[in-house]
Amino acid sequence: MIDEAAARHVAQELPRIPQDNDGPVFREPWEAQAFAMTLTLYQRGLFTWDEWATALGSEIKRAQAAGDPDSGETYYLHWLSALEKLVAEKGVTTTETLHRYRDAWEHACDRTPHGQPIELRKEDFV
Repeated sequence: MIDEAAARHVAQELPRIPQDNDGPVFREPWEAQAFAMTLTLYQRGLFTWDEWATALGSEIKRAQAAGDPDSGETYYLHWLSALEKLVAEKGVTTTETLHRYRDAWEHACDRTPHGQPIELRKEDFV
């Protein structure tokens, strides 16, 4: 569950976050989950707000230099990429482990019929 006051504060600190009068707005559930993970890790002291803002800003600049249209639709892709890099830099996990789980989720999605819950299985980690 996202702390609503903290979420509004984050939205004020990072004005590019899509928001309405109640705070951040998310198009997909994974965007809210990435936002909540970032906020929780910040609140637990894994990184400072300046570290987060620098990581996110660097990721957005990298994407723009690579041709991202900066239309707002890819904002949370950059958010997630920045979070993954920061978590790896802090030693919480490795980039390899993150890629391994991403690949396993993709495999699980591919084998799961539409409308059914997606569950990771041992064989998804090939």
